[in-house]
Parts: sequence; structure tokens; C-alpha cells
Amino acid sequence: MSRTDPEKQERKRLQHDAEHEKPTKRNPVLFYLLVLFAAAFLLLLMSFLMQRRANQEAINNLQETSNSASQSLQNTIAQNEELTKQVEGLQSAVSENQQTIRDQEDQLEALEQENEDLTKSSQALDWFWQINEAYVRGRYTQARSLIEEMGQELPEYLPKESVTNNDRFSPYDRYQEIYEALY
Repeated sequence: MSRTDPEKQERKRLQHDAEHEKPTKRNPVLFYLLVLFAAAFLLLLMSFLMQRRANQEAINNLQETSNSASQSLQNTIAQNEELTKQVEGLQSAVSENQQTIRDQEDQLEALEQENEDLTKSSQALDWFWQINEAYVRGRYTQARSLIEEMGQELPEYLPKESVTNNDRFSPYDRYQEIYEALY
């Protein structure tokens, strides 16, 4: 019996241990939660990576847009500077043209005045010729009436120098001589 007792005791002990030992159940809910948590974590990780890639693409697009806008701005500034130079050149040309116009207007006025003076001088010479002719022929009354019709202004347009260089009176001096003789 000696052999049987330790065996018995061993069996008893094993049976007791088996009875008192809690069965190890695997908890399926815990495993399910663990799988769900892992899946959620993987989804969050994938979402983060996709969002990061989308943000990087957006940043690259914004950078390209910024570079394009910067280039457009530089082109616009260069065009503006070029147009400013053209405007300054055109303003200078306009100023020169206006000065030329003023000079030509002054020349035109001078020519018109000279033309008016020559016209009056021609008229005065015509009157002088008639007055001198009447005086030389002894028609003093006719000479006086011609002097009165001629007026006070036209004698000033008679040439004051003789162009023939014959030591004779100028038309103005001859008119004065006739005027003084008649009045």
C-alpha cells in the first residue's frame, strides 16, 4: 500500500486542484475589443497619412500659385516701369511739340504782322504815288483831298530810306515835304 497511497494522494491532490482551479476561459469580448482597437488605430494611421499627403499636395499647389503670382507681379512691375518710361518719353515729345507749335505760332504771328505791314506799305506807296503825281502836276486841291483820304496812319508805313541811292528823298521824306508845302 505504500505505493498506492502516494498515488492516491497524488490523485486526490490533482482532483482537488482540478476542482478548485478556475477554468481559463478566453474572453471573446476582450479579444474582439482588441481587434477593433487595432483596426481603429490602423484606420487613424491611414487617415493621418492620407491627410498629410493631401496637405502636402495643397502646400505644393499653393507654392506653385504663389510662385506664379510672384512672377506675374514681377512681369507687371517690369511692364509698368517700361510704360512709365514710354509715358515720360511721350510727355517729353509732347512738350517739344508744344514748344515747336508755340514757336511756329509766334513765327506765324510775325509773318502775319509783316504781311499786314507790307500790305499797308503797298497801300501807302499807292497813295503816295497819287499824291506826288497830283502835287507835281500842280493839282494841290486834289493832293490835299488825297492826303485827307489817306489818313494819318498810312504815312507811317512809307519807306524811310531811299533804295535807289540817288541822294534823293525817301518816300516818307518826300511825303512830309509835300504835306508841309500844302498845309
